[in-house]
Amino acid sequence: MEQAGKIAVTETSIEVKGVRLQTQAFGDPSSPPIILIMGMMASMLWWPDRLCEELAACQRYVIRYDQRDTGLSTHYPQGAPGYSSGDLAHDVIAILGGYGLETAHVVGMSMGGFVAQEVALRHSRYVRTLTLISTSPLAVEGLPSSTKAYQEHSRAAETVDWSSSEAIAAFLLRDAAMLAGTRHPHDPDAASALIARDMDRAPSFASATNHFALVGEEGPARLRVADIRQPVLAIHGTADPLFPVEHGEAFTKVVQNGRLHRIEGGGHEIHERDIDEIVRAIVDHTA
Repeated sequence: MEQAGKIAVTETSIEVKGVRLQTQAFGDPSSPPIILIMGMMASMLWWPDRLCEELAACQRYVIRYDQRDTGLSTHYPQGAPGYSSGDLAHDVIAILGGYGLETAHVVGMSMGGFVAQEVALRHSRYVRTLTLISTSPLAVEGLPSSTKAYQEHSRAAETVDWSSSEAIAAFLLRDAAMLAGTRHPHDPDAASALIARDMDRAPSFASATNHFALVGEEGPARLRVADIRQPVLAIHGTADPLFPVEHGEAFTKVVQNGRLHRIEGGGHEIHERDIDEIVRAIVDHTA
């Protein structure tokens, strides 16, 4: 066990059906649990340490983890993931079981927000509340697409040499800049340091591109965000170039118990200067 300030931090590897899931927990295990699900190609390191520590300091037991094909969790051959979004949702339940937890508040960002919605729909009894950051509601049509600039950048992923660490790092650095909001200046040095830390930690980074296949797969028609009954908080930047803020607003229109917290000028990111605001919103929602 380490200490982050006065916050206890433990690291645990959980096995589920031959899959290793690397997890890290912050705070007092007797506090209300929150599990954090990060987005595409991103390990748990993309949940800022300070966000985890501040949530724990507010009497929450915070668990973050590496999804499959990221960080220290199980990696698959590039182009052959061998798992579905449903498996990623079940991983959340396996982690709760590994920690001896019957329920938790579930927080998902971007692709992790899709996984979080699937957890609530497939495994409803385990979910106390949902917080969905910079994501889009399942089975809601007519929402605006990404900005043209981000679409052009995204298409460039097809030309990246995923066998080259330098090419991967350069693409991810461009991606971080493209996803930045307008409220605060983008910090390329901080982004570069996080990307390097993430890449150095993973035994294979190219396999994280397997997440692209999950976005393209056909989801079961029965999974609709309108069927979620838990309280839902959408946290969304008003300058998000990937999912424009209308995606966050949609949760308040289709979910029975949905609220929206706007990050004015926020992008598709958890900016260092927005952490205090995001923590307050999550703590209030999970009270």
